[in-house]
Amino acid sequence: MMNKHTVRQSRIRPFYSSIIAFLAALIAAVFLIVISAENPLPALQSFFIQPWTSRWFLGNMLDQSALFLTAGLGIVISFRGGTFNLGGEGQIYAGGLAASAVLLSLKQVPGSLALILACIAAVCVGALFGAISGWLKKRGASELITSFLLSAGIIPIVDYCIIGPLRDTSGNLQATKSFAADRILPYILPPSRLSISLVIALVLVLLAHCVINSTQAGYRFRIAGAAPAFARYGGINAESYWIPSMLFSGAFQGLTGFFAAAGTYGICHRGFSNGLGWNAVTVALIASNKPLALIPAALLYAWLCAGSDAALLSSGIELDTASFIQALILILVTARFGGKGLSSFIRKQKTKKGKADD
Repeated sequence: MMNKHTVRQSRIRPFYSSIIAFLAALIAAVFLIVISAENPLPALQSFFIQPWTSRWFLGNMLDQSALFLTAGLGIVISFRGGTFNLGGEGQIYAGGLAASAVLLSLKQVPGSLALILACIAAVCVGALFGAISGWLKKRGASELITSFLLSAGIIPIVDYCIIGPLRDTSGNLQATKSFAADRILPYILPPSRLSISLVIALVLVLLAHCVINSTQAGYRFRIAGAAPAFARYGGINAESYWIPSMLFSGAFQGLTGFFAAAGTYGICHRGFSNGLGWNAVTVALIASNKPLALIPAALLYAWLCAGSDAALLSSGIELDTASFIQALILILVTARFGGKGLSSFIRKQKTKKGKADD
């Protein structure tokens, strides 16, 4: 039987791996900047300091972290429920489009009510696509494949809607009309784009932590996802949590689309979700799928992305360091997951398939 020290170490160990992965990515980013920039010192100064130097940079970085928090929470919920949602890109994009359609069409509705209805529309659209993948999983299809393929199919449809029926023909952008001032989430650190989405995201993360770790329903949810065989032995039907976990995961992705459209941009432009879904996966992996750990993970990752962009702009670096950082973190953290997380997850899927074939 494990003593308290062993249990504590088993809980802390995943965070060590995440910290190592993050530090390795940071070192790699510095190395890339040094070898790529003509003047490395100013570029490094921009990388480390510029995101913190003004309300504009700080607010935009915090706004980015709010999007990472919300989408990352969706990934955490899916994984804790025994599934894995790879359709974040399309779900975020579709959620943003649904929210935009509501904000632009309901012109006679008060702005605050229009925002609420737009949020509901975005959440429902994301939840629908997530639930479809969960439903298909119960019928033998891998949710990794179905969620990814659904996302890949959604994106061109949303593109068509943005550059077609909903496009603002008075401008040159491939985007909808800008939303009226009363149909944009209130900003809390002007002139940056930081809105109340950060406050909402923090509340949702704390709520998810309490529900997952401090309630009977959360315990059943965790057990069903972490140990399906043990759950069945205890009378818990693990498969019954597949659809809810994917549904709530998709709902948070849709909510992220609402935050991006109605908060970050105040408009729905083509490709606004590019990379956001995969960034959410990265943040969730850094956080070791712990809701509370998403807060520092999202902030640090947003700082890495903002610093990389600042170094790129200040020194003319042609290499996309932010994408390289994302790839490196995914590789390093997934390597840690491979031993205890993803590999065991994949083995479970193969075992279930083998039993079904028998």
